[in-house]
Amino acid sequence: MATTPVKVYGPPISTAVSRVLACLLEKGVDYQLISVNMSKGEHKKPDYLKIQPFGQVPAFQDEDISLFESRAICRYICNKYADQGNKGLYGTNPLAKASIDQWLEAEGQSFSPPSSTLVFQLAFAPRMKLKQDQGVIRQNEEKLKKVLDVYENRLGESRFLAGDEFSLADLSHLPNGHYLVNATDRGELFTSRNNVGRWWTEISTRDSWEKVVEMQKPTAN
Repeated sequence: MATTPVKVYGPPISTAVSRVLACLLEKGVDYQLISVNMSKGEHKKPDYLKIQPFGQVPAFQDEDISLFESRAICRYICNKYADQGNKGLYGTNPLAKASIDQWLEAEGQSFSPPSSTLVFQLAFAPRMKLKQDQGVIRQNEEKLKKVLDVYENRLGESRFLAGDEFSLADLSHLPNGHYLVNATDRGELFTSRNNVGRWWTEISTRDSWEKVVEMQKPTAN
């Protein structure tokens, strides 16, 4: 049965947009990527604010359903399209889902704040001609080290964060991790830890993520 492609609004270089794209690719869901020119303020226009009231990216539409917040969108995709693509991405029983959810919460609350700050300070501030705050960089690097030490222990017990199968919990770390490893000089935060380094190599070389990275490359005019 043919279905209408879901719509994702926003640029692939956005960490939140790239999270949703990776999930769609893992699940084999047809999608349409719709450009939002943030430098021209398109994300603050009334029509866009109807589907994303905070004026951020991504926004997501599936026929008459509109959603925002990338992790919620990913959960929705996994639940609605449970029987296609990577069937275990969000678990197949209550315990598996709970384990994935707890590591998704860890990503959102413990990993994302310091890693997002470092990505902005180290990767994006120089491009935007903004002054880097070395104090903020040091502080957040220390926070991230503590998180990755917890991950190092966990990944010594299991292949992936929520168990022995790749899941949404691992996928959600790809956007910020990608920038830290590939666009800053702090990649050793991942690679210097044996288990984290092994895990990172495995998740970042998945076909789905490599396709997202390809989308992030600037196109020649």
